[in-house]
Amino acid sequence: MAPFTRACRDYRLINNGDHIAVCISGGKDSMLMAALFLELKRHPEVDFDLTFLVMDPGYTEENRALIESNARSLDIPITIFNTSIFEDAGTVNKGMCYKCARMRRGHLYKKAEELGCNKIALGHHYDDVIETVLMGMLYGGQIRSMMPKLRSTNYKGMELIRPMYLIREEDICAWRDHNGLKFLDCACSLTALRDEGDAVSKRQEIKELIADLKKKNPSVEANIFSSMENVDIDTVIEYKKAGIRHNFLEDY
Repeated sequence: MAPFTRACRDYRLINNGDHIAVCISGGKDSMLMAALFLELKRHPEVDFDLTFLVMDPGYTEENRALIESNARSLDIPITIFNTSIFEDAGTVNKGMCYKCARMRRGHLYKKAEELGCNKIALGHHYDDVIETVLMGMLYGGQIRSMMPKLRSTNYKGMELIRPMYLIREEDICAWRDHNGLKFLDCACSLTALRDEGDAVSKRQEIKELIADLKKKNPSVEANIFSSMENVDIDTVIEYKKAGIRHNFLEDY
């Protein structure tokens, strides 16, 4: 609970009067986030409302039933709405997962707005953050972090928050295993059809790289995370601010 409340406090994720759509995918991360929000609501330092939002993008009956069962066991009062995202994403030849993620985000924003929410909460955790940093550098040629909160550019007055930002994935797994819970992993009906011989995902490659580096340097994860808080602009050749590119020669 401590890393959750610390992220909410340090990054000012929750304010008085907020109505937060806690977005539940059915995986361990979002389910723990929902449980932590319930606990936080019992001992509030600020006055806020919650809606536990589940978007069904085209789950099988078994996967949807598992989400509903887990929600009942954790006393999470979920609101479910249906979309055709899996079907729509299946028409994309390349970048299917990216397209699916974009569509999911858009549907969540739209539904949250309809329900009177001003924020959506996603379950990205500490390990997601450092993996994203390395993926951007090694595969995207950019230095870019996964921010703890973002203002929506398409939905005025809406924000995205990530209260799991400081929680380690191993701790999420420990909570799941201690309680004997089973959650969805990837419930996509399309990726499930891929051959077992397909290439390992880029994110999995990064996970393995970090695990290998950690054998020689136990502090590697903390150092990657801290690097995003210690950027020295005076040593950066070029950077972008508000979409405008700046070069070090401007002030040289």
